[in-house]
Amino acid sequence: MNFRFLILLLSFAIIPASCVSVQVKDNTISHSASEIKKPKNIILLIGDGMGLSQVSTAIYYKDGKPNFERFGTIGLSKTSSASDLVTDSAAGATVFSTGVKTYNGAIGVDNDTIPVPTIVEQLSKEGFGTGIVSTSSIQHATPASFYAHVKSRRMYEEITEFAPNSGVNFFAGGGLKFFNQRKDGKDLLAEMKAKNYEVITDQLPKTPSEKNELILLAEDGMPKMSEGRGDFLPNATKLALEKLSKNEKGFFLMVEGSQIDWGGHDNDADYLIQELLDFDKTLGIALDFAKQNGETLVIVTADHETGGYTLASDGKDYNKIKPSFSTTGHSATMVPVFAEGPGASNFSGIYESNEIFHKMMELLKR
Repeated sequence: MNFRFLILLLSFAIIPASCVSVQVKDNTISHSASEIKKPKNIILLIGDGMGLSQVSTAIYYKDGKPNFERFGTIGLSKTSSASDLVTDSAAGATVFSTGVKTYNGAIGVDNDTIPVPTIVEQLSKEGFGTGIVSTSSIQHATPASFYAHVKSRRMYEEITEFAPNSGVNFFAGGGLKFFNQRKDGKDLLAEMKAKNYEVITDQLPKTPSEKNELILLAEDGMPKMSEGRGDFLPNATKLALEKLSKNEKGFFLMVEGSQIDWGGHDNDADYLIQELLDFDKTLGIALDFAKQNGETLVIVTADHETGGYTLASDGKDYNKIKPSFSTTGHSATMVPVFAEGPGASNFSGIYESNEIFHKMMELLKR
């Protein structure tokens, strides 16, 4: 047995082969760890109603390279809910927040309307920082699914009552009227302040507060991009990251581009395109942070596709795109999943939408 072969055998005996790659060159042996590194932080960005055609919009309508093209891992998610082949946003977001497939309209509850612990609740108890940013009201289906438990997505006042004890460190979006113009007469803004939240209702701060933050800049949903919303979504995401990254344990941040969906429901291509480009800009904020931080996994996906949106040709002119729609509702098409950062490879392939929750929780397991 020659000396070089003996060293190679000893290397495999001492160190598990599943964790090490071995190279022999010029009678020397080098080892490089191939074990998947786990992230400290996760940023989940949800483009509500965003199918592959919506993503493709960034390629054809953005001035410059889309941030979508910066992702190295891409998968596909099957979006059907437990009750319907075509999911709604409530069931579609509850799978991300709880890992449970449930009925359309459910917020953080299973098929029997029993509350299921959300990723935000579980991580908050473990000491992680948590944040929710949305261009809808924070009581809307997607953000609500991460901190509330009600049987119907339309129960906005009941959803709001979960906010004071939610454990969420940073809220930003709309929905002010559900705190201070309630049918039951309660002043939930006062309750939020009593729970050590700084309540901000005029403009997005330049720097994060030392307290938890509730930033509500609209009575209900935020304005459209065409109505002057400006850089709220990228700037709120940047502010949230600045705040949550101070947590030594790590953090989980959910960011929703809500109104991509609304443009699809309205069959309004201009509305959809502007909202999608705003979302793409926000991806850039997340990816830049993750690149500099080195311990952050960025995941981008959708709860479902809306509008049956297609980038069709304008008649026989194949050099001109004419966006079109086949429905004012949702569709059952699979949606893309993009991932970049530690653990990103786990998100390749085709899988049920609730697997995204389980993949995230496994990666954050300490």
